[in-house]
Amino acid sequence: MAEKKEHIVIFDTTLRDGEQSPGATMTQEEKLLVADVLDAMGVDVIEAGFAMASDGDFEAVRAIAERTKHAVVCSLARCKAADIERAGEAVKPAKRGRIHTFISTSDIHLQHQFRLTREEVLPIITDMVTLARKYTDDVEWSAMDATRSDLDYLCKAVETAIKAGATTINLPDTVGYATPEDITHMFTYVRNNVPDADKVIFSFHGQNDLGLATANTLAAIKAGARQAELTINGIGERAGNTALEEVVMAIKTRPDQFPVTTTVKTELIMRASRLVSGITGFVVQNNKAIVGSNAFAHESGIHQDGMLKNASTYEIMTPESVGWKRSTLVLGKHSGRHAFRDKLQELGFVIGDNAFEDAFNRFKQLADKKKAVYDDDILALVDDTATERDDHVKFVSIQVTCGSVGAQHASLILNVDGNEVNAEEDGHGPVDAAFKAIRALVPHQAKLALYQVHAVTEGIDAQAEVSVRLEAPQGVLINGNGADVDTVVASVKAYVAALNKLLNYQEKIVPERASL
Repeated sequence: MAEKKEHIVIFDTTLRDGEQSPGATMTQEEKLLVADVLDAMGVDVIEAGFAMASDGDFEAVRAIAERTKHAVVCSLARCKAADIERAGEAVKPAKRGRIHTFISTSDIHLQHQFRLTREEVLPIITDMVTLARKYTDDVEWSAMDATRSDLDYLCKAVETAIKAGATTINLPDTVGYATPEDITHMFTYVRNNVPDADKVIFSFHGQNDLGLATANTLAAIKAGARQAELTINGIGERAGNTALEEVVMAIKTRPDQFPVTTTVKTELIMRASRLVSGITGFVVQNNKAIVGSNAFAHESGIHQDGMLKNASTYEIMTPESVGWKRSTLVLGKHSGRHAFRDKLQELGFVIGDNAFEDAFNRFKQLADKKKAVYDDDILALVDDTATERDDHVKFVSIQVTCGSVGAQHASLILNVDGNEVNAEEDGHGPVDAAFKAIRALVPHQAKLALYQVHAVTEGIDAQAEVSVRLEAPQGVLINGNGADVDTVVASVKAYVAALNKLLNYQEKIVPERASL
């Protein structure tokens, strides 16, 4: 009979430590959206905020406590009576509430920040943990800057917190100073030298100042920590926190190294990542593990050849397991014949060997000039007459009404196959209204996959260059560009340019393959 795996408590602090990233402040409504996704994902604990920080933080913690269905809802509190009382009130409506209180144990913090001696700190821990227990039987105590603390004194502080009633003990790497070896030694020493250490859950909170947060968290788990404190996309103060997606997927992908389990529904990871990125405005870097746009993208010809034969040759997890739709083979100068032929077949082209070699050689020449080659580039390579086609849709004029009062409205005129047609639509902003008007005049099923605006010149009269990428139902990606001193006009021109390419593509491929 297989031995039952131990459970790792996933403690998400996106709404507390993550929000402390400069520029990442969220409104209460935005926090509720994130909390709902975290709860649906199956995280065990949501640290909803720092109730004493402001009235807004208090209200957000309380609102999250009132509506969260499954997760424990936690509020941070300094080792001060007013903080703990405020936190207790904030989490009171929760089905399960937690107070997370902390004080430093490192000499550098005690001397320069707190102006307290080691001996003065111990009774503070006793009093404040005892007070927190009056509000909830789920109390977490953290030894701030634990990794730079004297280990024997750290043991005394932990023992004091346990005696006062703490049920979770967090030993954080507050300044991102430690290495995995430091973490292993600290947890092993404390767990072996503190009475009743086996009666509490040990936790680790890692900062990423040296880029070691994930490695340190995994080291803590191996050393006996059974709670990991994490954030979506690794956001947080300075260089950020340990990324939830990295730890959870490391556990899932390497059960030989981490014989533990989590309750996280990993298929919702991308949903959470995109939500947090969209709300905070913190763009996820392309090569970010798990959630970056390149995480399941392959350009190297050798890699693409392996992927086409068996995905496990170059992917250690499936994109679907974290919420991506599929892997992508990015065509570029490193791509080989196998990937190019696969892309042609995907686009509906079957060509002879001589024509293939000619197209492939022209593709390589183009790839030397462009960072990435898109589907419409391939279409133009294969179809020599692509540039000779007349556009089905031509832009005529647009008039928009927008502002902070009233609806955003677009009145659009297009020429479609020689006939002028017009439509009027409302939207969430003038660009949305304009795009809705295009869809009304030229119905199609393609989805907007990308919308980007760039300023070509400097100054308030700068010309805007807009890029639009449309995705047809069969996955074909088509780009369009437009430029104008008016951003809305440039946006319509870009959308129309992409739409014309899709319509031309539809004519070249059998109808059942190319339906828009």
